[in-house]
Amino acid sequence: MAKSAKITDILLAKKLITMEQLDTVIEEQKLSGVQIQKILVNKGMISSEGLAKVLADQLEIPYVELTSEAVDPQAAQMIPAETARKFKAIPTKIEGETIFVAFASPLNLPARDEIGRITGLKISPMVATEKEIDRALNQYYKVEDTSRQALIDMRMEKLKKLEQKKVVKKKEEYEAVEELPVVKLVNDVIGGAINAKASDVHLEPGDGDMVVRYRVDGILHDIMTVPAHIVPSVISRIKILSNLDITKYRVPQDGHITIEKDGKNYDLRVSTLLTIAGEKIVLRVLDRESMMISLGELGFTRQDEDEFKKLISKPYGMILVTGPTGSGKTTTLYAGLNQMNSKTDNIVTIENPVEYRLDRINQIQVDSAAKLTFATGLRTILRQDPDKIMVGEIRDQETADIAIQAALTGHLVLSTLHTNDAPSAVTRLIDMGCEPFLISSTVIGTLAQRLCRKVCPECKEEYVPTKEELESINLVLDEGQTLVRSKGCDFCLNTGYLGRKAIYEMMIMTPGIRALITKNVPVEELRAFAVKEGMKTLQDNAAEKVINKISTIEEVQRVVYMN
Repeated sequence: MAKSAKITDILLAKKLITMEQLDTVIEEQKLSGVQIQKILVNKGMISSEGLAKVLADQLEIPYVELTSEAVDPQAAQMIPAETARKFKAIPTKIEGETIFVAFASPLNLPARDEIGRITGLKISPMVATEKEIDRALNQYYKVEDTSRQALIDMRMEKLKKLEQKKVVKKKEEYEAVEELPVVKLVNDVIGGAINAKASDVHLEPGDGDMVVRYRVDGILHDIMTVPAHIVPSVISRIKILSNLDITKYRVPQDGHITIEKDGKNYDLRVSTLLTIAGEKIVLRVLDRESMMISLGELGFTRQDEDEFKKLISKPYGMILVTGPTGSGKTTTLYAGLNQMNSKTDNIVTIENPVEYRLDRINQIQVDSAAKLTFATGLRTILRQDPDKIMVGEIRDQETADIAIQAALTGHLVLSTLHTNDAPSAVTRLIDMGCEPFLISSTVIGTLAQRLCRKVCPECKEEYVPTKEELESINLVLDEGQTLVRSKGCDFCLNTGYLGRKAIYEMMIMTPGIRALITKNVPVEELRAFAVKEGMKTLQDNAAEKVINKISTIEEVQRVVYMN
């Protein structure tokens, strides 16, 4: 096989994928912009290890598993963390004048040239999976270490200032000495959050010092402490980046930062708030690529994915996604929008705020100052000849009534509600003042969901659960059947979990359910009938996640009330 052959041609030649699968992936790549290889792995068409081994065979270079024994820490430190993360590469060992480097993309010749220039050594490339590279990067280039070095630099600068203070007393010159280390610290904190796949960064004031915390997979983790004398400079730096007024601290402010890292663009939504201990800042990290995922990747089974696709392919009706804040409702709606996005439909959304921009979809942001609410925006959208509409959230009767009328007049409407389960979405609309017969005529399905953390694949272990553990979630296993749990490792920030999957229940409207809604029966009766009609509850789906060794008993109990 010629080395110049495309990797997809090789996969076809080895019959690892079919032409039909490749055509499907190419169409998705055109919409999302994600690399074909990554889509193949995300869809489970080929494993990341299988893809790496094919690439190694093609290039006639070694494939390596990056165990702790395979990486020499001294070799890893030969290149800066920023360079390693940028090129998804890590040096593993040095022999004479040659440095062996594992690449996720060994065909990236500029990366090999840059690493060769930095180290002054001859590069001997190897292939590793991107997952292995990321694990090694998290192990050998920790954000705490780089941030700690930035703090050391600042302290050194502070000592210099004390000497210079004897001859330099101007405030501007005094602050300028500290500028570059502060810039590096802020960059390290933001870069570390992206590397850790954090959804939020919290900078929280305390007794003088400031604590930096990352929210990873829904859980906050302490990362570092910023010394008191640097806190004002860090806050000012973030405000400057987000175009906020650095002189105002009593009034809450909102802004955003756009940065590029490793060839990808990230948007950071910035919010400031004055607490009794000082000014707090929260940065929401928005990665557009994270929205380009399929329903299967969210946690849907094949059967439920097909059912949901049938719902969003309907020409009209209303689909409601419910759950508490942070349960992934927007992600599910975006996955649905990506699924039904086509050149033949006019799709319009109204959101608060617009977190991710989608190609060929007209997105509107709520603006209270301009009196653009969900209700007024929805009225305007209906005069824009829409085919499909997404309303970020139904909060009041006015918005609910307009959404129902839109569904009645031939539009497909997707929206969210804050309820605990799927049947309660119906009763919430009734409580808002909507007529039951209109709800039964328009709502075609409701979906309730939560997000549970997945067991870390690097440190998970199988075990036989106790009787008490099984009874806690009403689970029955065969004798000797095992579940999984994790100890924690560097790859998962010692939490034992990595990534999240959705736990959900989907209530499809049947004639029997519509009749009960028209009668305005209690939600308990509606739920019982929906279960008889085949609805799997949140508890049922949570138990499946445990049985299939995706998550643990403790984790599903944390996010779902098990009775």
